[in-house]
Formats: sequence, structure tokens, C-alpha cells
Amino acid sequence: MSKEATIEADPDIPVITITREFDAPPERVYRAWAEPELVKRWLGPRSIEMDIVTWDCRTGGSYRYHALQDGQVVAHFFGCFHDAIPGEKIVQTFGFEEMREAVALEIMTFEALEGGRCRTVAKSIVESMAAQQGMLASGMEVGINEGYEKLDGLLAEGAV
Repeated sequence: MSKEATIEADPDIPVITITREFDAPPERVYRAWAEPELVKRWLGPRSIEMDIVTWDCRTGGSYRYHALQDGQVVAHFFGCFHDAIPGEKIVQTFGFEEMREAVALEIMTFEALEGGRCRTVAKSIVESMAAQQGMLASGMEVGINEGYEKLDGLLAEGAV
């Protein structure tokens, strides 16, 4: 199976669904999402470094991080963790300071597969169909796929 994420936009409602499989059980993949020192190592495209200011992945927690390219801050992200169930689910908001009106609700599930593998399904619910199309036009697939490739590397080397 291809390791590339499947990114689907619902044609009727402003939802984007991102699905990807990993060669590790849900508990390990979830940990990579929950622990800031791990998140920093895989989140985003290869050309971007993440400077995590806050990452408190628990129910009621929050996060804030900056994206840096060539040492310069190029974007600021923030949100709240509505629910965090280890190995199963993360529900969070996703905000982009440069477009504060473009907040999304994200629901990430971690599904166990045979052979100790895992499928993640991330649903992003945005405000409008225009916002959905804006996300798709942003080049998000590069950051998602490159980030997930970095996560594959962390899982393979046993860092998680």
C-alpha cells in the first residue's frame, strides 16, 4: 500500500478527511502526536522547523507553535485540546494566527490494524466551503506527506 496520505474533501459540507496508515500500533503513533519533543521532530514539511512554545495534549490543554524557515518565523499556529484519549482519539481546534477567522475543529482517531499497524483518520471541519477550498489550495498535502514520512522514520528507529 502507498504510504501517501489520502486527502478527501467532502463535496457537500466543509470537511476534509486525511487518512494514513503507519507500521506501528495506535499507542506509539498517538504518543508521537502527544509528546512535544516528538511532535517537533515530525510535524510539517522538511523545509520547515517547528518551534513549540506550548504543547499540553490532554483534555483541556492547549498548544502554540511557530513554523520557521531558514531561521525566520513564517507562521504561528495555536489551538486547544478538547479531548485526548491515549491511543484512541484527539479532538482539537486548529488556528492560524495569520488567518484568525480560519479556525478548524479536528478529530483524529487511531485505529488498530492487523500486524501491529495503525490507521489515522483526521477530520477537519472548517467554517465554509470557501475555507475548505482554501485549505486544499494551500499546498497542505506537501506538509502532511513529508511530515508523515518523518514520523515513519521516528517509528522505524524506535524513537517512539
